[in-house]
Amino acid sequence: MSELPIPSGALDGLRVLELGQLIAGPFATRLLGEFGADVIKIEAPGEGDPLRNWRLLQDGTSVWWQVQSRNKRSVALDLRQPEGQEIVRRLVAEADVVVENFRPGTLEGWGLGWERLREINPGLVMLRISGYGQTGPYRDLPGFGVIGEAMGGLRHLTAEPGRVPVRVGVSIGDTLAALHGTIGVLMALYHRKVHGGPGQVIDVALHEAVFNVMESLIPEYSAFGVVREPAGSSLPGIAPSNAYRCTDGFALVAGNGDGIFKRLMGAIGRPDLADAPDLANNAGRVARVGELDAAIEAWTTTRTVAEVLSVLAEVRVPAGRVYTAKDIAEDPHYRARDMILRQRTRDGHELDVPGIVPKLSATPGTVRASAPKLGDDTDTVLSALGFDEAAIRALRERKVVA
Repeated sequence: MSELPIPSGALDGLRVLELGQLIAGPFATRLLGEFGADVIKIEAPGEGDPLRNWRLLQDGTSVWWQVQSRNKRSVALDLRQPEGQEIVRRLVAEADVVVENFRPGTLEGWGLGWERLREINPGLVMLRISGYGQTGPYRDLPGFGVIGEAMGGLRHLTAEPGRVPVRVGVSIGDTLAALHGTIGVLMALYHRKVHGGPGQVIDVALHEAVFNVMESLIPEYSAFGVVREPAGSSLPGIAPSNAYRCTDGFALVAGNGDGIFKRLMGAIGRPDLADAPDLANNAGRVARVGELDAAIEAWTTTRTVAEVLSVLAEVRVPAGRVYTAKDIAEDPHYRARDMILRQRTRDGHELDVPGIVPKLSATPGTVRASAPKLGDDTDTVLSALGFDEAAIRALRERKVVA
């Protein structure tokens, strides 16, 4: 029997130039690279992307870096030098996409702004991620993901009532901006290919990406003057849906569907609540949410999390535990769906890393290469641009490249 050919990536042949650093821009290019795009990452000579040194380090390199920069090629290039800027312009001439997340105006100061780059490559798609966007009165203010989360309305809601708002725990503002930016890149590429349109800029502000997922926040304020307030672990206006204390932790239970609610009440021995006419719909349950939460927790507090989940699985009520990194790493479902992959670093370490999302049936994403060391691909990329060994050596002596 002949073997089936290995499917090519959905984005094979796409050429991406990454000028960003840290999280938002590089997360977007990571997604493109996982589905076949050739990503060339420009880093400053010396220490490179600061993410290389963030959080926990293994042999001097962040393990976060090993995920964020897989499937990328690293070119150590000084963008502040005219020769470095000219090399970028030559790379842009051959690129489909440029991704950057500098403060607005930074690239323009280096002669690498949109107006200049589209003269070189009219079909270029450029993703620009910044704190407040490329226009507006705040455009020049510095902005990180945490500020975008606050300004987008998320931070106000992530608290127990009356207590200080807390952060989500991950850089959700940056990754939401990256996801919106990636969607924008794919739409722009579709427009270019299918409709014959020109290249264009995708302008993503961190706070706008957060604001875009804030559900009914503004319509409720517009229609009713209601300002949604922090609600801890509950979901305001949806009942019952909360985290409930067990003997050894918490179980999350979502019993807010009409049929699900009846099955949940049956499981906890409260047929009186299951059959109450005023609890047959969500509006009625919201009016009595405190009573419902108390009834559910009276049942869960006498059981372990595992016992609660087992009973509720039997009656098809959505429920789950609060996972730690250890829980995720040991969960068979994560493993069965290839969401934990074994990846070898260029220092020779074996490392468990997140798998790839989304899952495409015909052209799935892959990890083709581990994250590069700084400047691993400088010579290869420059050679492809026509630089010979002597020219590359001269650039290195002038500290244009490393």
